[in-house]
Amino acid sequence: MSVCLKLTEATIKFGGLVAVNKVSFELKQGDLFGLIGPNGAGKTTCFNIITGVYKPTSGEIEFNGKLIGGTPSNKIANLGIARTFQNIRLFKSLTVIENVVVGGFLRHKTGLFGAMAYLPAQIRETEKLRAEAMELLKIVDLADMASARSADLSYGMQRRLEIARALATQPKLLLLDEPAAGMNPQEKEELNVMVRRIRDQFQLTVLLIEHDMRFVMSLCERILVLDAGTEIASGPPDAIRNDPKVIAAYLGQPA
Repeated sequence: MSVCLKLTEATIKFGGLVAVNKVSFELKQGDLFGLIGPNGAGKTTCFNIITGVYKPTSGEIEFNGKLIGGTPSNKIANLGIARTFQNIRLFKSLTVIENVVVGGFLRHKTGLFGAMAYLPAQIRETEKLRAEAMELLKIVDLADMASARSADLSYGMQRRLEIARALATQPKLLLLDEPAAGMNPQEKEELNVMVRRIRDQFQLTVLLIEHDMRFVMSLCERILVLDAGTEIASGPPDAIRNDPKVIAAYLGQPA
């Protein structure tokens, strides 16, 4: 399998604070990879330097062999990297299907404002996007809610809608920021199955942050653990589960 994403000693500093300190890892195509650690470990900051929200202070980030460190977020998305957010960011006044269609505009000529012109070419393209969006809603089990306002969905449903919108951009790398947050045990189990299905169906590489250790351990094939911005462990779930440094980081005790 080819390398999809590679971080080499990626570092970012905010004044005197080192938020991410020389973090290195690589993901191969099709990986299910977890990034975990206690609060303040630097997980979301790591996501943000991958997706162009922040420019790394030093180190390199490669996506499909191309250096992307410091590339603007819109260009990162066009390259084939999509993400969800810890705090859900949907268009609350739009319907469920409209939220997914907005994601699809990223890879089409029309664009959101062009679609509002109602010209024949734009209408055909928008209809195609709606059909594609409906297929994605079936995958995340939201097809029967397509006409509902996104604001009226349950928290767990909104999480799944964010994933569908990200998939509408047709990414190669999908970053999920706490996708199981706010879900009950049954919803988490369904999400576990769904993420695996999405990975296989779309041949995606998936990188996720999650605080629910049971969810991470049952889903991810490899895991990297951060503490205070620094890698303290990396490996398969069984090795991470029993690592003294990981246990100490979560319990707040010295290893």
